[in-house]
Amino acid sequence: MLDFNEDEFFSQTSSTVALRPQIEELVEKVQAEGYENIYFIGAGGTYAAVLPYERFFQTRSTFPARAVIGKEFILSADPNFGVKSVAIFTSVSGTTEDILESIEFARKKGALTVGFTGYPESPFAAAVDISLISEPKAWPFDVQLLLFSAAFLSARGEFEGYEKLATELKALPEALVNVTKSADGAGQAFAEAQAKTDYHFLVGSGNLWGFTYLYSMCVLEEMQWLRTTRVHAAEFFHGSLELIEKDTSLILFMGEDETRPLMDRVRAFAEQYSDNVTVVDTRDYALDGISEEFRGLLSPIVADAVVDRFSRHLAKARDHSLDLRRYYRVVKY
Repeated sequence: MLDFNEDEFFSQTSSTVALRPQIEELVEKVQAEGYENIYFIGAGGTYAAVLPYERFFQTRSTFPARAVIGKEFILSADPNFGVKSVAIFTSVSGTTEDILESIEFARKKGALTVGFTGYPESPFAAAVDISLISEPKAWPFDVQLLLFSAAFLSARGEFEGYEKLATELKALPEALVNVTKSADGAGQAFAEAQAKTDYHFLVGSGNLWGFTYLYSMCVLEEMQWLRTTRVHAAEFFHGSLELIEKDTSLILFMGEDETRPLMDRVRAFAEQYSDNVTVVDTRDYALDGISEEFRGLLSPIVADAVVDRFSRHLAKARDHSLDLRRYYRVVKY
């Protein structure tokens, strides 16, 4: 398949699953030492990627957890953030300036800083109190964040089936390889149909809202220089629907959590008023070894595997490398 190294992908994903013992030790430490809140701190894609786990806490637990944009968080006072806080960061490169600044801020506040990355010698890994290292370039961080969140809530009696979930995640690397292969045809068809489309309208909900935001901003805008609109399904009918015309490209991300009816409503409208609707439905992809009860929790990582094929084929069809930048890490800003 185009730009897909199966062995590397499998190994990278397996390395995230293998962090389970270290993540469980972290959970024990956080609970034993009486920390009172958790902050998922990100920038750009790493902010968008933690939104499902803020939601995981907020829909299941009374324990305070919040996702924040690092640069704004530094400038905006939060009286609850301090020595009783856990600050969780992720970084693919280990060098993102906004994140390094946010780690420094958190440490000055006395928070316990935790980082997930693939580079043990990076400035990121050196800056945090606890670093949990996967293989280089392992993305996304959903496995680590889900294991942490589920283990934490399980210990509080707010999540059932943690042991079963964590054990079944061993099957995830192979399952995701199969998802990727299954999605390749759809990705190629999307690229061929949309190679000259310069505006896309993306909609998601629930634990796929963060992914919708990420794909719009970090892939279509940053990596392909395409104009996009991104809107939550619950907000779609409060203004955004007026932008839809017969040729508007809509990309709808449909997950398997309790907010799916919101997306059903958007899909019905979109398919009535546009002839250019692409639906990415995680329910369409088999996850061998994963119980039905956990599928919804894995929607973000399944969606990521699916649209990676969209991105690779689109880059080829448009002759625009995913690595090409005009400004990001190119000029001073």
